Amino acid sequence: MKVQVCIIGGGPSGLLLSQLLHRQGIETVVLEKHTRDHVLGRIRAGVLEHGFAALMREAGCGERMDREGERHHGFLIAHAGGRMDRVDLHRYSGGNSVLVYGQTELTRDLYDGRETSGAATMFEAEGVALHDITSPRPWVSYRSRGEPCRVDCDYIVGADGFHGMSRHSIPRDVLREYERVYPFGWLGVLSRTPPVSPELIYVRHERGFALCSLRSQVLSRYYVQVPLSDRAAAWSDEAFWAELRRRLPAEVAARLITGPSIEKSIAPLRSFVAEPMRHGRLFLAGDAAHIVPPTGAKGLNSAGADIHYLYHAMRAHYRHNDDTGLEAYSQKALTRVWQAQRFSWWMTAMLHRFPDNGSYDDRLQQAELSYLFSSESALASLAENYVGLPY
Repeated sequence: MKVQVCIIGGGPSGLLLSQLLHRQGIETVVLEKHTRDHVLGRIRAGVLEHGFAALMREAGCGERMDREGERHHGFLIAHAGGRMDRVDLHRYSGGNSVLVYGQTELTRDLYDGRETSGAATMFEAEGVALHDITSPRPWVSYRSRGEPCRVDCDYIVGADGFHGMSRHSIPRDVLREYERVYPFGWLGVLSRTPPVSPELIYVRHERGFALCSLRSQVLSRYYVQVPLSDRAAAWSDEAFWAELRRRLPAEVAARLITGPSIEKSIAPLRSFVAEPMRHGRLFLAGDAAHIVPPTGAKGLNSAGADIHYLYHAMRAHYRHNDDTGLEAYSQKALTRVWQAQRFSWWMTAMLHRFPDNGSYDDRLQQAELSYLFSSESALASLAENYVGLPY
């Protein structure tokens, strides 16, 4: 098979890039090691920056997102013994907002768009390997149903996640990795219940962080901070709801509607960046190059920024023989990646209970929140980062 761009990974970032390029007449193929059903079975966050939503519309896959997504103009932070303060995103970010739309549904829309357009996706592509990535003629090998396959291409995009093989194709003496692993995780429950609040509630509590989120008006997603040693199977639904209630302000806990969990899992928290994001004809995007804690909803949105830069760079290359964007991709993407890292770290540090925190650290967190809600400038900074920095 010969294409212009071979994309490794059939998650939302790889699919979005392929769909955008396909609509520009740039030939792509997506190699995904799992089945479509497996990919769509992943439960992920769903808070979209306005820039990511715009990319979905440009890809021709935003109709259902705009119809069913929940536009949020603010969110709440509970702290200081049950006090709740609101961050007015619309006011403090110049009229912007975020869109709450589940990543599973977003990925489904992208797959449906591919089927409609006839773009190629190779599922259950096993043993993917990258070859000659620093030459003008890179190629990718894989196995399909036991048979060897080959893709010749101009460029390779590694969008195969943190555990994928694309990043490891960059020589160790070239690749630099930066990482922070947090000493706790988020125990998340998805339930078919009305959300407790029309807007997200972030909770700083002496027992640990909590988050009240939603996927729709009948589907809710809740989280509580737990030690890394915990296992989801050890938490009954009753124990989860009881712990969540303990951490919520009394008036919120009183209106919480509970029900059987549809999905329950623990997500460890990690900050990670790989540099550079380009080596020869290989470009890294999304979780293959960077991970953030889910606090602040920057994971998928950081991937969206990568896709924005790559899409415009490749369009300029194929339309105008202009390689400026391709040459600047790694530096430009990493500049925004590190801003997202800073913001996610700040939100995480401000709202979570760290095991080694003493009374001094606790008072610092209280002071940070007190300052945040007494300063127009601090609120503007939070809002600007939450809705998404410009590309």
